[in-house]
Amino acid sequence: MPKVFAIVPAAGQGTRMGDAVPKQYIPLAGKPLMLHSLEALAAVARIECICVVLAPGDRHWQRHDWSVLPKVEPVFAGGEHRASSVANGLRHLGSRLGRNDWVLVHDAARPCVRSELVEQFLDEVGDDPVGGLLAMPLADTLKSSDDNLRVASTLPRGRLWRAQTPQMFRHDLLVRGLDARPDATDESQAVEAIGYSAPRLIQGQNTNIKVTFAEDLYLAEMILKRQGRIPG
Repeated sequence: MPKVFAIVPAAGQGTRMGDAVPKQYIPLAGKPLMLHSLEALAAVARIECICVVLAPGDRHWQRHDWSVLPKVEPVFAGGEHRASSVANGLRHLGSRLGRNDWVLVHDAARPCVRSELVEQFLDEVGDDPVGGLLAMPLADTLKSSDDNLRVASTLPRGRLWRAQTPQMFRHDLLVRGLDARPDATDESQAVEAIGYSAPRLIQGQNTNIKVTFAEDLYLAEMILKRQGRIPG
């Protein structure tokens, strides 16, 4: 049976948060933000290990206790872009990865993902030859703008989705995709670039938010409380 390996790119600086500490280390309910993400992944028995790709000069990792997460392996090999960090994580895993093994990539800054959702995602991807991603169908009306910030057109939303993570693909396909699109903003875009079968869309949850701005921390804390993962 193909094995599942996880990669969490966490080499960014998170400048939009307006904080001197990289976003993944900002406290959320008394823990580094990305610890919540890692806990959810570590609770999934099918995941063999979790490779956390950190910046080469990261000095924050050692200031926290990660011993509660025995499946986590830090590697200080983050690249300039997300895709290069994921590629370096694949190199770190090396010969442990078989051609058809699964590589699951999750954002460090999506702390509200539930282990149950990850389990459901793995079940729905099943034995798909390519892989897939969590995503949410758009509910808002979309507008495109002109150079003067006036509405140029209204876009049909019927087939539009917001990509989330986890995203999971066969090892060989992901390697080839990242080689083809080293600037890819997510793993699906990389796999799409090699003209292979289209990745599968699997409906996620609106609570699986990505913390980008300071106000997102309050929302994330509320969600974690409702999930029972932190004291109410």
